[in-house]
Amino acid sequence: MSVTREKVRAVEPPEFAVTLRNAGLAGAGGAGFPTYAKWERLEEVDSLLVNHQESEPNYYMDKWLGRERTDELSSLFDGLLDHAFDRIVISAKQADRDEWLGELEAATDATIYEPADLPIDGDETGITIAYTADKYEFGMESVLMRIVADTVMQGEKLPMDYGWIVQNTETLFNVYRALVEGEPTTEKFIHVDGRVPDHRFLRVPVGTPATALLEAAGRSTDLEENEIILDGGPGWCFEIEQSPEKFGVRKRTNCLLVIEESVVAENRLGSGGRVNVLATAAWKQSSHETELTETLSPDRVEVPLITNPDFEGVVTPSEPIVQAADEVQADEMIAQPADGISVAQHAPIDGTVTDVSTESITIERADAETTSAGGTHTMEEAGPHWIYWTWCSECGRYYPQPQLETDRASEFVCRRCR
Repeated sequence: MSVTREKVRAVEPPEFAVTLRNAGLAGAGGAGFPTYAKWERLEEVDSLLVNHQESEPNYYMDKWLGRERTDELSSLFDGLLDHAFDRIVISAKQADRDEWLGELEAATDATIYEPADLPIDGDETGITIAYTADKYEFGMESVLMRIVADTVMQGEKLPMDYGWIVQNTETLFNVYRALVEGEPTTEKFIHVDGRVPDHRFLRVPVGTPATALLEAAGRSTDLEENEIILDGGPGWCFEIEQSPEKFGVRKRTNCLLVIEESVVAENRLGSGGRVNVLATAAWKQSSHETELTETLSPDRVEVPLITNPDFEGVVTPSEPIVQAADEVQADEMIAQPADGISVAQHAPIDGTVTDVSTESITIERADAETTSAGGTHTMEEAGPHWIYWTWCSECGRYYPQPQLETDRASEFVCRRCR
């Protein structure tokens, strides 16, 4: 039995959601809803649908992860199968099969469904790869459920109401990192495209300013009067209201687009603010980086306390547990989950907290003189505001604590649950 399978199977179903909440996972596919909220209903479902569609013509992160991180993903699926799910269905476009899916097919020994064979057999168990036609709409959760699982979601119902959890591939890679490696979500795969000299495929810390992305794509960080920046891909993106230096990459940000303002105005859809510019440029014909080429190390990050502001009122922003002048190290918690639907936030870089607002936490990178070997610092170096923390074994809520007599979080129960 693999180490990964052992670690995943050591997690009892109720603990999955607690672990993902504390690791700060939010949907990486675009909506950015807290991932643990789906896994809280794990005992109600028996099926996992992996949205590997990646419909945007300039997106490659999921395809790349499927091919380059095959071992991690396939071992995660192996650990989840028959422990959390009876079946795992990976749905990808048939057009991507030859270039991107061979390794995943071989590693999972999956049952293959061609587009003409769909929907899958309702009694199918184990791991299945369901290939679809090359249609943009198949990347949408409700459409994918209908095409692959023969399930039409009604009204306000969610996939969990029909026995399914749907996650995209990057989110599941973050699930692997949380469950197996004990790592929080502090980085994002992202593209830069549109009115830039070079399309880029990058890995960046959460909170990386848009200015750093523009520089990496070979252009000035000052937008022209007729330009705006958007968060998302050509078919599903939204105007960014902040200036490039103020906008920090969110856990849901897949792409930063620079588009002419008049083009955006002509292609807004309804009152929700969505922009669809798929038909206004030859996206598939342009030159793209299809492989991860660089990891950025910005001097400053601005970590949002809520991944998608549109969910405010439903999702509660995280509660900061640091203050200005605190020194933090990468992966250290800087904001705990609040009451309601909420996740933790962690420092993406080593550095000093320079601002804590109701919307974000700003961290300036530590310089060479103040960063100890290996990019870490000791608790003594962290100053008087160092935070020790643990979570309640009953309700899963994080609590900053004085130094505990034991390092085992499972032995701590908060006052609310005593």
